[in-house]
Amino acid sequence: MKNRAAALVLAAMGILITLTIWALPVDRRLGLDIAVGVAGWLLSPVLLWRPVTGAVALTLLAALSPAATPPATMGALQVAERRGFPVAAAVAVAGIAAHAVQGLWRPSGGISFGWWMLLVTVAYGALIGWGAMVRARRALLISLRERARRAEAEQGRRVAEARMLERARIAREMHDVLAHRLSLVATYAGALEYRPDAPPEKLAQAAGVVRAGVHQALDELREVIIVLREEEDDEGRPQPGPADLPRLVEESRDAGTEVRLRDEVTEPDALPATIGRTAYRVVQEGLTNARKHASGTPVHVLLEGRPGDHLSIEIRNALTGAAPLAPGSGTGLVGLTERVRLAGGHLDHEYIDKGMAAGEFRLHAWLPWPA
Repeated sequence: MKNRAAALVLAAMGILITLTIWALPVDRRLGLDIAVGVAGWLLSPVLLWRPVTGAVALTLLAALSPAATPPATMGALQVAERRGFPVAAAVAVAGIAAHAVQGLWRPSGGISFGWWMLLVTVAYGALIGWGAMVRARRALLISLRERARRAEAEQGRRVAEARMLERARIAREMHDVLAHRLSLVATYAGALEYRPDAPPEKLAQAAGVVRAGVHQALDELREVIIVLREEEDDEGRPQPGPADLPRLVEESRDAGTEVRLRDEVTEPDALPATIGRTAYRVVQEGLTNARKHASGTPVHVLLEGRPGDHLSIEIRNALTGAAPLAPGSGTGLVGLTERVRLAGGHLDHEYIDKGMAAGEFRLHAWLPWPA
């Protein structure tokens, strides 16, 4: 690329220098003009690699002969395009001085020295202005390209972050739904394992519940993936909310867990869908944990709140100290805490020591309820 540009510069300067020498009067200084013209022509490609050095050398030649004026002015333009204003101004002043020397000892016929200096000064000023404009435009284009590159990278980062957040949300939904359903299945499977002497009809009933629970778990998993990949209200798919809590509690009771529910919520129909869905997941996770870690103990669920204030959910159950009924990932409460935080609330959970007794586990969620 540089070789091609050098060839173009040599060709253009060769034409301009030849025309300049052709226009000069034929006298004893013709040999000097030709020598200066050849030297200027050979130095022209230097402007591509070292514009300041080349421009200074060509400016010195311009003091000797008009044949060096075309490459010298080209050098001033190159410096203005590729260097800062102070350097370009210094080269321009040097060029004006060189042409002042040229005008003193080789005056141009038909024009006074004053007009000659005015024309030279205006020409160098125009070259500096044009070069500065080109330099600014080049810097602007570079800046715009850099901003476009950064914007594209930022967009890619946002897309990757959105995908990661969606995957995390799907994982939380699957944990909430499947942990509840599979804990019910584990409860009935445990009954089959530890009560092999139960009546055949009871065994058949438990086996049927296990089979139905597995099918329901698969159906709910499929529904979660479909719902999360579409808009929440797409095709009117129902989302769980406070109205589904009685069914959730009844499922836990059917599995052998004693659930004592106190619902003191004022105007539950006015609860926003997002807050209601989060409340449902809090109760679901609390019942699931109680069934896995404290099987057979009563679970106390208290809901209270009103519009314009907040919704409070408290779940308590005694601890048995026995091994969990089913293994867990240990991240259920972590995901639930994040879910509640995204809804604008906060979640607390603690073990309450009761001396000689096994103690109690308390889960409390606070959710905002705008008027």
